Amino acid sequence: MTRAKSTLEQWRILQAVVDFGGYAQAAEKLNKSQSSLNHAVAKLQHQLGIDLLEVKGRKAYLTQQGEVLLRRSRHVTQAVNELEQLASNLEQGWEPTLTIAREIIYPMESLVCALNAFLPDSRGTRIIMLDSVITGTQEHILQNKVDIAICAGSPPKGYLSEPLCEQELFLVCHPSHPLADLGTIEDDKLLAQYLQLVIKDTGVQSNVDIGWLKAEQRWTVSNFHEAKVILNQGIGFCWIPSFLIQTELSSGNLVRLHLSGNQKRRIMLSLVIPDRDQQGPASKLLTSLILKKHGI
Repeated sequence: MTRAKSTLEQWRILQAVVDFGGYAQAAEKLNKSQSSLNHAVAKLQHQLGIDLLEVKGRKAYLTQQGEVLLRRSRHVTQAVNELEQLASNLEQGWEPTLTIAREIIYPMESLVCALNAFLPDSRGTRIIMLDSVITGTQEHILQNKVDIAICAGSPPKGYLSEPLCEQELFLVCHPSHPLADLGTIEDDKLLAQYLQLVIKDTGVQSNVDIGWLKAEQRWTVSNFHEAKVILNQGIGFCWIPSFLIQTELSSGNLVRLHLSGNQKRRIMLSLVIPDRDQQGPASKLLTSLILKKHGI
């Protein structure tokens, strides 16, 4: 392994001399003697074999080579600072990575809002977001695969949850679909005659799908965005969170179906920390910001 000719301290001194406008000013800011700074920069230039600074009058100016190397040195010293900060964070128990399971009927905008507030104090923590459905979220919690989970309905038995919000699902189809002309649908057996779009459960151990499932014809997709693409072609009907179809309902690209006694569905969404005993400071901070987003 080739040994480095220079040290980080030498580059930091060079940066200070340039940033503060000279050796005397840098010496005062760094609480070092001017002679020690002169010696450090002179030794650096000798080790590299090129001139980095040239003195004109009482002020030191960067040479062309010095400008290039100084710019690159800032990346190096910044990376080392971040590395040392990361080591300090890990020593204090700050998590390098947080994994979040989000039930797909929870608005991504709400989660991003909390993450945006978290970012300035995140200390470089990486975020992994997993979209999950029904028992998929439950499995993430039970298997302790995530740090934070936003689940629909009741959490697994034995886990505490914090209610976040209630989400409405509307029964919709394209205006060209035969169901759109029926007015109020008195008997859900009528729905069974038409193709239903459902969202596949992400759980490994389950074959459950989202929505009313009495239709003989059924297409299963991974998410509501795929369902909307199919609906916009005049194919099928689907239960979809209201926040995902406001634009389509306003423009008339989709219409609500009125099912007698069951025009919409409400699902409670809750926040669950799978392992509260091991919850670290980054997870606690992000949890508080998610709750704050909902006024909790």
